[in-house]
Amino acid sequence: MAEAINLNGVKVMVIDDSNTIRRSAEIFLVQAGCQVVLAEDGFDALSKIADHHPDIIFCDIMMPRLDGYQTCALIKKNPRYGATPLIMLSSKDGLFDRARGRMVGSDEYLTKPFTKDSLLKTVAAHVTQRV
Repeated sequence: MAEAINLNGVKVMVIDDSNTIRRSAEIFLVQAGCQVVLAEDGFDALSKIADHHPDIIFCDIMMPRLDGYQTCALIKKNPRYGATPLIMLSSKDGLFDRARGRMVGSDEYLTKPFTKDSLLKTVAAHVTQRV
């Protein structure tokens, strides 16, 4: 990365049923100075969101029990978190998936596997817009 992005103190929630994705995102984000909250599915995320008040949320689409679309819709319908940027994560990069993500309120779509650079740039773009 050419310029260092300062993300000190930014609270990021990563919701993904893949331990590998959660851990790699956590490593990238912690190295950039973020506080990271991990959730392994939608129910886990909904139980943690009120305690942690993340500044930005990354949510996988394909998860058991409560998928990413349902999780996103529930978070966005809550008045306290409706303005929190929510980025959908998916290994599928189709137009339909992106459109469906927009319909439930996602702010952006990041394709997996993501790079450290793309993850940090996405966080920076959404968090700096709010400052």
